[in-house]
Amino acid sequence: MLDIRLIREKPDEVRAGFAKLGAAVDLDAVLALDQTVRRLKNDSQTIQADQNRLSREIAKAPSPEAREEAKAKGAALKQRIESLAAELAQQEQTLEEKLLELPNLPHASVPVGKDDSENRVVREEGEKRIFSFTPQPHWDSGPRWGILDFDRGVKISGSRFYILKDWGARLQRALISFMLDLHTSRHGYTEILPPYMVRREALVGTGNLPKFGDNLYHDALEDFWFIPTAEVPVTNLYRDEILEGDKLPIKHVAYTACFRREQMAAGRDTRGIKRGHQFDKVELVKFVRPESSMDELKGLLADAEDVLKALELPYRVVEMCTGDLSFSAMVKFDLELWAPGCAEWLEVSSCSNFGDFQARRAKIRFRDGQEKTRFVHTLNGSGLALPRTLVGVLETYQRADGRLDVPAVLRPYFGGRDVLG
Repeated sequence: MLDIRLIREKPDEVRAGFAKLGAAVDLDAVLALDQTVRRLKNDSQTIQADQNRLSREIAKAPSPEAREEAKAKGAALKQRIESLAAELAQQEQTLEEKLLELPNLPHASVPVGKDDSENRVVREEGEKRIFSFTPQPHWDSGPRWGILDFDRGVKISGSRFYILKDWGARLQRALISFMLDLHTSRHGYTEILPPYMVRREALVGTGNLPKFGDNLYHDALEDFWFIPTAEVPVTNLYRDEILEGDKLPIKHVAYTACFRREQMAAGRDTRGIKRGHQFDKVELVKFVRPESSMDELKGLLADAEDVLKALELPYRVVEMCTGDLSFSAMVKFDLELWAPGCAEWLEVSSCSNFGDFQARRAKIRFRDGQEKTRFVHTLNGSGLALPRTLVGVLETYQRADGRLDVPAVLRPYFGGRDVLG
C-alpha cells in the first residue's frame, strides 16, 4: 500500500510513476476521499471540543434552566458526533479500499517499457549443451521413461494436472531437498513449513487481495484461501508486529505446494508440465531495513542463481521494465533456464523488492531502541520453482541411449547413483 502522505504531498510524482507502469489510476478520486476524511476528522474534533466546553458549563450553570439548556445543546452535539463518526468510518473504509487497489510505484532504477517485449536481458550464465542427437521435450521423454502420466492426472483432477511417479517423483523430491539444504546451510535462511491455507487478511497483506481474487482457490464456507505461493504465509508471520532492529535481516525459506486458477489457452507455453493449477516451489523471503533493501535484493538473486549454478543449468537474468512489473513489486529480476527439448527459456524465479508496500498492508514494523518505528522492506524470490526446474534437468541431462544423467549435486539423494532410467 502506498503512503497516503506521499499521494497527498507529491501527487504529480505519483502520477508519473503510474504512467511509467501504464496503470490507469484515478488519483483525483483518492485525493478527494482523503480530503473528505480529513474534513470529517476536523469537524469531529471541533464538535468534541464544543461538547467538552458544554460539560463544564453544565457543572457551573447558574440556574436549573441554564443547566437544562446546556444539556439539550450537549445532547444535540452528541447526536452530531455519532452521525459524523458513522460517516467518517464509511469514508475511511472507502479510502482504504481505493488505496488497496493502487499498485506499487517503480523504483527509479527500473527501465521504462510498455510490456515484457521491452524487458532487458542482463546476462547469460553457463553454456548451452551441444547434443549429438535431437533432444526430446519432457512431454515425450517423461511418458517414455514411465515417470510422467498425463492421462491419469486428467482422470483424477482434470486438465493441467499430471502424475509424477517412480524416479520422476523422487527426482522432484531430491530437487526440493537440495534447494532447502543449500539455502539453510550455505545461505543462512531459516526453514519454515507453513500452512497451505490462509485467512483473507494474509492475502491482503501481500497484495493478492482484493485485486487478484479470481486467480485464487477459495473455501467460501470457512473463508480459507489456498496459497498461490509460500510468500503469503511466510510474509504474514510478522503481520501486526514490531520487530527488533538488531534482528534484521530476517531470512526464511519455505517449501510448499502452490495453487493458482490460471486461464490458460492452448499453445506453446502450456504444453507439458510447464504451467498448471498446482505446482511445487521453494520460496525465499526477507525482512530488511529500508536503507539496505536494494543490496539485499542482489543477495537474494545470487542465492537463487546458486541453485542453477550447482545444477549446471544454463540460465539468464532478465530485468523487468515498468510495464511488466508485478502489482506489488517496485523492482524485479527473473531467472530463466534454458530447456533444450522445449527450445525455450523458462522462468524459474522472480526476485522482487516490494519496498514498504507489503509491510504497510500487513503492518510489519521495526524499531532500534527508543527510536520511532519504521516499516520494514520485504523481498522474495523463488529458490527455485518446480516443475520447470525439473524440466530443465530432464531435458538437459538426457542421454542418447534414452537414460538420464543425474546432476552431481543430486547424487547423494539417490544413494550415489549417477544414471536413471
